[in-house]
Amino acid sequence: MSYWKELVAQVFSSLLRNKLRSVLTMAGIAWGIASIVIIIAMGDSFKEGQRNNTKSLGENIVILFGGRTELQAGGQRAGRRIRLNYSDVEDIRREAYLVKMTAAELEGEVRATSPFNSGTFDYSGVEPHFNQMRTLPVEAGRFFTEDDEKDGKRVCVIGLDVKKQLFGQRPVALGTKISINSLPFVIVGWLKKKDQNSSYSGLDEKKIFLPYSTAARDVPPKASYFQPGMLDEILYVPRSLVQFEEARLQVKKIIGRNHKFNPYDKAALGVWDTVENSKMVDGIFNSMTVFLAIIAIVTLSLGGVSVMNIMLVTVTERTREIGLRKALGATRFRILLDFLVEGCVLSFLSGAVGWSIAFGLSSALKQVEMPEMFPGLPVQGETTLFAFAALAVIAVASSLFPAWRAASLTPVEALRAER
Repeated sequence: MSYWKELVAQVFSSLLRNKLRSVLTMAGIAWGIASIVIIIAMGDSFKEGQRNNTKSLGENIVILFGGRTELQAGGQRAGRRIRLNYSDVEDIRREAYLVKMTAAELEGEVRATSPFNSGTFDYSGVEPHFNQMRTLPVEAGRFFTEDDEKDGKRVCVIGLDVKKQLFGQRPVALGTKISINSLPFVIVGWLKKKDQNSSYSGLDEKKIFLPYSTAARDVPPKASYFQPGMLDEILYVPRSLVQFEEARLQVKKIIGRNHKFNPYDKAALGVWDTVENSKMVDGIFNSMTVFLAIIAIVTLSLGGVSVMNIMLVTVTERTREIGLRKALGATRFRILLDFLVEGCVLSFLSGAVGWSIAFGLSSALKQVEMPEMFPGLPVQGETTLFAFAALAVIAVASSLFPAWRAASLTPVEALRAER
């Protein structure tokens, strides 16, 4: 313990003797560590924000749209319009073992009327497990059940904007009836307010959700090409994120067989793969973070040069002390170790100051409401370990030469030095 107390005293003595240089050195190291921590935390924050953005749509889902073929296949011409069908959903469930869950979605526009107001809204006819795939948090009531779908019940779940349009600020009881295209429907639930930055057919708050079988029977799309069984989208969740590409090919082969197009025809199906998108965005942010972290490490290295300079000055100032210690029996290794540890202690004290600044900024941002795409600066344990590992390498590298120079002095040479 006495050794460490003496060592810390020597460090502070060196700092006091070289005040200006010491302040600049500590500032350089502190800024380097703070930069590394903040830059990596920013990258982590943007990645978390992107994940939150994706989760507002649904986690690890793939959305398929009908496209137009570019390749000839099965005796069919190129340029054919592919329209998805409910039989595609049934075949995926039966044959695609790499798919965990799949759902059909039918879309259109309806006129809804309450006792107080009316409006035109988009609707989605979906299956009961649809809200397990999409992020559709219900504030009151429930989502559809298997019985609702099986029996084609006239029930609905409305978005918050639909609720405000139809009822204003009035209280709404579950079981309230509204008219949809002049047909009576019962409200069994409404959605929570949510921030949704991604959509493929409009915001959920502005929609009415109906059981798929009910929508197909009572409010089918008015398009001239529409035939019973047609769908606007098919959604699925891969069973494994590792095999998401294999799952996508498996699904495309099934739909390609049903509609007689080449599964490798990229234009035949529109695909929004949130798994692939998340990996791509993570890769972009990781590359940016690595690039900026390298710049921060260069800044930290410049601080290491300052540590080396101040330690060389310290060796010069303590030359006679080194000679006296060697004359009294101190080994070369002990002198080298003392100065090496002294330089490392100086570096780590400065690094602790920099880390404290970064952590303080992170804690302060937690007290402020941040946008969903940038939820703050999360300082993770891995970030701290990386920053101090980089500091350890630079501290040893910058202290080694001054320590070696001090250890190389002979007693006679050292004692002859002027005070």
